[in-house]
Amino acid sequence: MTLKPPVSEHDHSAGGPNARVTLVEYGDYQCPHCAAAEPVVRALQKRFGSELAFVFRNFPLQEIHPAAEGAAELAEAAAAQGKFWEAHHAIFAWSRQHGPESFGAEAFLAIAGSVHLDAVAVRDAIGEHRYLERIRSDFTSGVRSGVNGTPTFFIDGRRHDGAFDEDTLGGALAQTER
Repeated sequence: MTLKPPVSEHDHSAGGPNARVTLVEYGDYQCPHCAAAEPVVRALQKRFGSELAFVFRNFPLQEIHPAAEGAAELAEAAAAQGKFWEAHHAIFAWSRQHGPESFGAEAFLAIAGSVHLDAVAVRDAIGEHRYLERIRSDFTSGVRSGVNGTPTFFIDGRRHDGAFDEDTLGGALAQTER
């Protein structure tokens, strides 16, 4: 399976602009497996440095994770304030610490406060579903790319069907790098 559409300036991307390898994750903020994958991705970012670009696309599985879309809206509201990655990490940290079932309006405002976001702007953005179109666009691109669960990773546009532990995913990244 290949990534559709390819990575563009529309995406949330971290890493070197001239990176030799790009890792894309379709993730759900309420998914415990995605929360477990987040420190793995951070370790790989540290290991590969500017050689790795990391892109996160929203893939909220609303039927099994009813607060996932709200968490994605929080991340997008943070992006509007220039703090996508801070919120991204804080959402997953909250999930690992308090459990993904703890997500809701109070948790989202606490997370927003922890990364110094304008809480009123975040509350209004979530309440108005201001970024829902973008989230659904990411979701649709995931469906077109063959994503059927989270997390799903793509390495340089090709779906990674192996495990997402640091050794396996890191090995796949290193192979692609050559």
